[in-house]
Amino acid sequence: MSRRLTWLDVFTSRPLAGNGLAVVHDADDLDEERMLGFARETKLSETAFVQTATESGADYRNRIWMTTRELPFAGHPSLGTAVAVAHARGEREARYVQQTGAGLQPIEVELGSNGAPARASMLLEPARFGDERDPGEVVTALGLVDADADPELPPQLVSCGVQPLIVAVREEAVLARVHPDPDLLGALLGESDAVCAYVAWPEPDGEHVQARAFFLEGRQVAEDPATGSAAGPLCAYLHARTGATRIEVAQGVAMGRPSRLVCEAGERVRLAGDVVVLIDGQVEL
Repeated sequence: MSRRLTWLDVFTSRPLAGNGLAVVHDADDLDEERMLGFARETKLSETAFVQTATESGADYRNRIWMTTRELPFAGHPSLGTAVAVAHARGEREARYVQQTGAGLQPIEVELGSNGAPARASMLLEPARFGDERDPGEVVTALGLVDADADPELPPQLVSCGVQPLIVAVREEAVLARVHPDPDLLGALLGESDAVCAYVAWPEPDGEHVQARAFFLEGRQVAEDPATGSAAGPLCAYLHARTGATRIEVAQGVAMGRPSRLVCEAGERVRLAGDVVVLIDGQVEL
């Protein structure tokens, strides 16, 4: 049947940057095989499917799929889906409560006018701090050496819905040298059920951060141009260790997909970014 499809770029104010997202509306009757199949068809890092909420207090349910499996939660599919829903409903400003596998997340949306990008922000799940990891093991898996690790900021698992491994490095130049070993990265992430290694260099001003995110897809390492579900935990991590209350994360630069993610610390980290609608059409699915 014909369903509405919205294609967006998230965490960017201009098309063909940030992290791409396809959103399929009215997806209640799609089974998991069809959702996974369409996610593979798009070849995007994530594809979202809007369904009727099954929990009290939620406005809609967001099913988020990678090309390999469903995720309980992810950042750019959450903000992008909220913009797609507002766009489909003709609501210039909206507040939604989104249902995901990680819980209920309040999201605020403001659609742009005269070609301006939309703006969306959301409260992530409360931060949960997991184990610190051995810096030597972590940098080896990332193709780095011991001296590349930040001596004051050890690798740690932190979750605001899903769990990335936060890895701080000591200088900007280290980011360009990251070259993960697929086997070692797979073992590192598999031991802790971490979704990715989020390699970050906090700039000296305490507010700006440059970051890269590395996932494992099958036996291949994949890089993500914008990872809200990791930027939020990074904000919580830096708030706990350095007192930072707001960070702006630059990601995707090395991929030619520059992205900007803004996070504010609090009882729940608030994640925000710009969103651009590229395509609004139909898909036979």
